[in-house]
Amino acid sequence: METSITQALRKNGFTVTEFDTKQAAADYLAESIRGKTVGMGGSMTLGALDIYDRLAAANTVFWHQVTPGDEVCVQADNAQVYITSANAVSQEGYILNIDGRGNRLAGTLMRKERVIFVVGENKLAGPFPEALERARNTAAPLNAGRLSKKTPCTVDGKCHDCASPDRICNALLVFWKKTYWCDSMEVVLIHEDLGY
Repeated sequence: METSITQALRKNGFTVTEFDTKQAAADYLAESIRGKTVGMGGSMTLGALDIYDRLAAANTVFWHQVTPGDEVCVQADNAQVYITSANAVSQEGYILNIDGRGNRLAGTLMRKERVIFVVGENKLAGPFPEALERARNTAAPLNAGRLSKKTPCTVDGKCHDCASPDRICNALLVFWKKTYWCDSMEVVLIHEDLGY
């Protein structure tokens, strides 16, 4: 049965495809994306799907987690299809992402044939303030720690709205609705806990 968040996402113009396992979601992505340029945003969720090689077999894929550097981020942002995750999805069907450089945000905003948010069940939150709380005080500190950043949140796991040069939460993007410039915006919802 469809959840209330799924219904809210659909009402906001997003396509929602649900899977019980990350393997089923990876199979779907590999089968449904062929012959495209594909950009991927930094994501522990995508890493857990182990999807890069499968996508690269049938597409040209740009992912800075495989090929570091600014140029690959620009190529990813200009791809036909962009795949990333979300830091949180609110019960109203809003998709939230916080970013340091902004490349992951830009990739979801640029004109695309398809933008895909791969979301583990652990990213689903309550009302918008709770989703924002999750993005700032769960996802951001864990990501800062993973990247060995010298920020106060890596010490105590909560946002201090710091001025550290290592700060990774410099921009917040909220999708209230599907944007005009993208032919398709899809949430691939996986009923497993994945990523931060």
